[in-house]
Amino acid sequence: MTVYLVDLEAVDTRYTKQWKEYLPLMLENAGLKVYPISGGHVQQDTTPGAFLNFAGTNTYKSQQMCTISNLFSNDDNHALKPKDGDYFLYTDAWNPTVIQLKYMAELLGIKIKIGGLWHAGSYDPQDFLGRLIGDAPWVRNAEASMFYCYDHNFFATEFHLDMFCKNLFDEDDTSEFMEYHQGKIKILGWPMEYLPEILAPYADVEKKDKIIFPHRLAPEKQIHIFKDLARELPEFEWFVAQESKLTKEAYHQHLAESKVVFSANLQETLGISMYEGALVGAFPLMPDRLSYKEMWPEGALYPSEWTESFMHYQTHKDKLVTLIRNLVKNNSKEIQDVAKNTAKEVGEKFFNGSELYKTILDSQSK
Repeated sequence: MTVYLVDLEAVDTRYTKQWKEYLPLMLENAGLKVYPISGGHVQQDTTPGAFLNFAGTNTYKSQQMCTISNLFSNDDNHALKPKDGDYFLYTDAWNPTVIQLKYMAELLGIKIKIGGLWHAGSYDPQDFLGRLIGDAPWVRNAEASMFYCYDHNFFATEFHLDMFCKNLFDEDDTSEFMEYHQGKIKILGWPMEYLPEILAPYADVEKKDKIIFPHRLAPEKQIHIFKDLARELPEFEWFVAQESKLTKEAYHQHLAESKVVFSANLQETLGISMYEGALVGAFPLMPDRLSYKEMWPEGALYPSEWTESFMHYQTHKDKLVTLIRNLVKNNSKEIQDVAKNTAKEVGEKFFNGSELYKTILDSQSK
């Protein structure tokens, strides 16, 4: 079996660059032969507030489609060509090339398997697609078509899958939907088990009275709440990571210096930055909602209503100010160790790709 790895464009400040390096190695360590399918070098700066560049990503995916088509067109017996039992893994399921891949494989009679990791889409009302395009028939039907193209649709959290089922397919009973589709849907950890090793050099960095905002500068991240808290507690350092052009290493240094990594998100289907912060002993402070509610223990979660909107925040501001002041002023090695130990537990379930690799290996026998 060959695993054709249809990757995401690499952005230096995001995990997509790490996946370029680590994901092929982890798949190979799991006993799989890997052939990465890249889209080459395209404009890297993301559209402001977004996960990627709205124009550049289509250039990237078009190059990937050319590579995939050329593989299927290969007439050289000694050249690589998809065959029965091979697997195409999309690191972002929202990739229209999967429709063209399915078209070629079925018309040519090549029995491949396809899997995709879902991150977001129009079915999420807080995502860019959800906010700017919404439930337009073209996008909803495109997402549904992609879902049916995949033999395996991968989700990192039940929260994400519930939202996907409800908003895209109008299904309230997720378990019934999964049962109906017989193995087509998998909830499993993301392939990020390399993170503890990457962040290990930062584990003992001396802490400052510092709170970090690690998220994109997008409306659903509610940066205005973070900045208002900064005005309330000027004795502390408040750092917005995305307002500086940081390398990943510089970002990790800022995380490691911080005592608190803060979120007031209205959208989160996993939450990598909170995990990264906890790995280096920054206390992860999050609302009791979204994927956070499923992933993290109560001690890391403040009541959801405190930041459900800026109006709610104003009502509960004093409680949040008191909580943050105490977390910073009373921060100790014990509290930092609690964060690290919690990160270890969260990582084993949500940031470990072992079940993903097993699913790919098992697909050979089906």
